[in-house]
Amino acid sequence: MTLPELQDMIRATYGAKDASRGIDGTFMWFMQEVGELATALRSGDREEQMLEFADVLAWLATLANIAGVDLDEAMRIKYGRGCPVCTHIPCTCGTAEKP
Repeated sequence: MTLPELQDMIRATYGAKDASRGIDGTFMWFMQEVGELATALRSGDREEQMLEFADVLAWLATLANIAGVDLDEAMRIKYGRGCPVCTHIPCTCGTAEKP
């Protein structure tokens, strides 16, 4: 599934609920899922980790839909030429630097 397909599927499945919840409420759900992912990474099995990654990605797509952001375009703009700092693939930034 591509990012545009993901956003379209999430919009078709949950768009009305997401719009009524709004960005603030949706962000809170997203953060809850990030916490669940953190727990799964520390102590969960592989299947639980996969499911939590999927939840985080779905809620991220929901936030992007509500905010009117095309995730595919955002990724292409920010990371399409490699590292956004040094522009190399692989990144040649020092380990103390972000990213």
